[in-house]
Amino acid sequence: MSKIVERREFLKTAAVAGAGLLILPSGTVFGANKPSNRLNIALIGAYGRAMAHYDGLAAENVVALCDVDEGHLALAAKKFPKAKHYVDWRKCLDQKNLDAVVCCTTDHTHAFVTNWAMNRGLHVYCEKPMGNSVEEVRVVRANYLKNKDKLATQVGTQRHEYENFNRVRELIMDGAIGELKAVHAWGNRQLRRPGYLPAEGSPPKTLHYDLWIGPSPMHPYNPGYFSGHPGANCLQWNMYWDFGTGQVGDMGSHTMDLAWNALDGGLPTSVEATGEAFNPEVTPVELKMTFQIPANNWRPAVPITWHQGGAMPPSPMEFIDLNKIDHGVMFKGDKGFLIADFQNRILLPYGKDANMTYYNRRPADKILPSMEGFQQEWFNACKGNLKTSCDFNYGGMMIEMMLLGMVAYRVGKTLEYDGENGRVSNSPEGNDLLRRKYRKGWTLNG
Repeated sequence: MSKIVERREFLKTAAVAGAGLLILPSGTVFGANKPSNRLNIALIGAYGRAMAHYDGLAAENVVALCDVDEGHLALAAKKFPKAKHYVDWRKCLDQKNLDAVVCCTTDHTHAFVTNWAMNRGLHVYCEKPMGNSVEEVRVVRANYLKNKDKLATQVGTQRHEYENFNRVRELIMDGAIGELKAVHAWGNRQLRRPGYLPAEGSPPKTLHYDLWIGPSPMHPYNPGYFSGHPGANCLQWNMYWDFGTGQVGDMGSHTMDLAWNALDGGLPTSVEATGEAFNPEVTPVELKMTFQIPANNWRPAVPITWHQGGAMPPSPMEFIDLNKIDHGVMFKGDKGFLIADFQNRILLPYGKDANMTYYNRRPADKILPSMEGFQQEWFNACKGNLKTSCDFNYGGMMIEMMLLGMVAYRVGKTLEYDGENGRVSNSPEGNDLLRRKYRKGWTLNG
């Protein structure tokens, strides 16, 4: 059975799975619905985005909390009073009774926490993006594929639970716009910064700033990096090259997911990118990246283009203003267009086939079922068949593609990519930029 067919069949059944067996790293197997069969979870990164996980995690056993800010640990402890506390995630992962990890740390440590956790036989839910370089993502994905028969993984693109994702996939796969010719995705968020913040003041006593910097090059403390409100504080630091990948890794992960879910995509064969002038400290705001995606068994090879920061695809019709969709996708076929945001879609047939007599709508019993909940799907997978919608293979290939585009932007030329071996074949500089350099004492594979 091909991987594409496997994914198609999984999407039909994922929402109703999870009432099977509980599979824990200890090797114990029990009925998943027994009250005693709660996962022992470490929440690493206990504030900000982590707070959105609190209610769901409360139904499991949170036995460890980790955060570089002891003040955040104190807040999380009000919800999970029995959990042990850590400021260093490396020590947290060595707690003996863990089954799973939820990673809500800064972007530049995602791949580290995730890879170390899988090395210890732990199920992992990791907030997006999976990593900050092509190499990081490939290492994590390879580790998952090696352990996919034992571990459940999920990338935190939680909008994936919206029913619109399934409806868009059905329309594209069933030929509602004819043969697919091109795909565009965009995000119009614009956050401009001149460069890294200057040294200002000293870290509060509760903040272990050196651990916050982690594997990245040291930058002086500035309270501005921590001035955002919970759940969006990443916008204070993720546009800097050493801490994040800007909107490519942020809303790009969510928006491209809407397109990627409909394509059964593989790694690109080439990529070109243009944007504003390169800043060695800050990722670009305005950016356009086009990837050539190989054909599969139901569609031809297609270009996928990511637009951000004001760069936009042309509208398919003069009376449609795509700028009113902050984050969206547009699929172009030989018989029409499909335009969608996360929860809505519009179908635009055109030409002599605008009556859509060519389109055979799938019957009601073939409609993809809704998901019980994105977080819950992972819980169920940990206790059942290990299958999730956004595992580290699916999510890994998507973000590898996006991060490769950032390399093409920095090099300033079209890159030919060998996805099997993870190398740029026509640019030594591009090949070097597939990886990050880490501070002494930090390793991705601990």
